[in-house]
Amino acid sequence: MKRTLGTQLRHLIDLLDAAVEAAYAEAGLDYRPRYTPVMKSLAEREPLTLGDIANLAGITQPAATQTIALMREQGLVRVTAGSADARQKLIRLTAQGQALLPQLQACWLATEHAARDLEAELRLPLSQTLESAITALSARSFGTRIRIARDALANRRGDTGAKRTRVAHKRNARPCSP
Repeated sequence: MKRTLGTQLRHLIDLLDAAVEAAYAEAGLDYRPRYTPVMKSLAEREPLTLGDIANLAGITQPAATQTIALMREQGLVRVTAGSADARQKLIRLTAQGQALLPQLQACWLATEHAARDLEAELRLPLSQTLESAITALSARSFGTRIRIARDALANRRGDTGAKRTRVAHKRNARPCSP
């Protein structure tokens, strides 16, 4: 059976994250790969708001919130209220987080070299392909693409598919496949 796009992407992430996490462990670091976009953002500039981190790291705000909470538990960041607006939370690296940066930067450099090595073996550069996919999905979401495909499939099926679609709509559901 051919693996679906989602399955392939999850498998790729699993392979990459497991190897990167193992590299951190081999370096004697108790550190999760998901912290890296936040750590890199804070290494460049502090303090940052949650929104700033999400934008700079290229992650969603909920993902930034969850990651920062985990990093806070591990003692890598501290969160304080903004001076102008107490509702605004400012995030900074702790002394422990700052102390990890040189080791992390060495790991990040090795990871970047390994990524370039992987891309050299591929017909198309993976990072370029992923960036193109993200750009295309920003222009037209995957949900929109599914709806268009579903409607096109329903039109090809004719009356039988239309009847099934009407029944599904009565239940507030939409059929995804023929």
